[in-house]
Amino acid sequence: MSTVFAITVFVLAYLLIATERIPKMVAALAGAGLVVAFGVVGSDEIFYSHDTGIDWDVIFLLFGMMVIVGILRRTGVFEYTAIWAAKRAKGSPLRVMILLVLITAVASAFLDNVTTVLLIAPVTLLVCDRLGISPVPFLIAEVLASNIGGAATLIGDPPNIIIASRSGLTFNDFIVNMAPIVAIELVAFTVILPWLFRGSFTADPQRVADVMALNEREAIRDTRLLIKCGVVLAAVFAGFIGHSVFHLEPSVVALLGAGVLVLISRTRPRDYLASVEWETLLFFAGLFVMVGALVHTGVIGQLAELAATATGGNALVAVMLILVVSALLSGVIDNIPYVATMSPLVADLVQGIGNPTHAEALWWSLALGADFGGNLTAVGASANVVMLGIAKREGVPISFWEFTKKGAIVTALTILLAAPYLWLRYFLLS
Repeated sequence: MSTVFAITVFVLAYLLIATERIPKMVAALAGAGLVVAFGVVGSDEIFYSHDTGIDWDVIFLLFGMMVIVGILRRTGVFEYTAIWAAKRAKGSPLRVMILLVLITAVASAFLDNVTTVLLIAPVTLLVCDRLGISPVPFLIAEVLASNIGGAATLIGDPPNIIIASRSGLTFNDFIVNMAPIVAIELVAFTVILPWLFRGSFTADPQRVADVMALNEREAIRDTRLLIKCGVVLAAVFAGFIGHSVFHLEPSVVALLGAGVLVLISRTRPRDYLASVEWETLLFFAGLFVMVGALVHTGVIGQLAELAATATGGNALVAVMLILVVSALLSGVIDNIPYVATMSPLVADLVQGIGNPTHAEALWWSLALGADFGGNLTAVGASANVVMLGIAKREGVPISFWEFTKKGAIVTALTILLAAPYLWLRYFLLS
């Protein structure tokens, strides 16, 4: 009975999250409250169990990075970078798009992609207004790039954080295994930009001259704070990379970095806490409880057995199946709840594969499928939803299908490149 109840609650909450009938935080917390209230899981499973409880490493890693980015935002460094890029492109719309896409992708690897989108979008709107061109193609291109670039590191995309927590993979593991294919994907994406957004690169010469007259140095509002942020961020990334040496979890490193930056910047709590996305953190907490209920009742284990039977124990078939299914489902449903659901299932599948390299490939196929699949539709990733909200608020609304027509092409391209990468690296050459 508890199994059926846990499944029913999860499916209903999932549908509410996917259709956005109510805020996703409310859906997740309501679902979590129901499985607790009806005794499916108890306080021990929620707060203390690594397998069925809230993953505090994920929660506090996100919290720490949100505080750091909130303080960094006050320096104006992102505005500076975007204006600098526009001027280096000589006002050419195509070159502006390429530079902003690359900046967005790189930034998304080291900040979460939602934060990057929030920071780069206002500057994109400013530059496009000065050039007298529609910002819609630029905004779409940037969010697609953020989802690709965010796949490169553990902290770049929320699904990666969940996967790392479940699998035990480190910050360095993600860079070594994900960054090479992300670099290839970015090159391919950049190459198709002129075709994908054809007809969007004609600008008024007078408007171009206005852009060239912008002074990017004026965007920097606090040089001393920027230096402090740079030092702390360098130390935080060193902590991420040296995880195996320092024996500190990324969540602890992020919290320490946030605490030090708050201390040395003397930023008021209301300033840096305003940048913390409390709804996102509570959404994660509720989601972890619901998924934990599925694990606790044995649902995930049964699904893993069915998947293992369907693939006949063939690791390569399992990897390709996870890649394609993850891309399709992450495009329809936000990739965060999808990965939260799939990661315990993949963890069970990994146990049945003897070759460690083949087993690890299952995790990379899940990460690649979910991260790149987030580009499939306008609701596939949180960054997509945020970007569409910004565009609507600024009077340049982007329709679901306008985004999806471009996103579907990019998703197909990235998955087609990811499949041979997985085969070559983890099977043919391993």
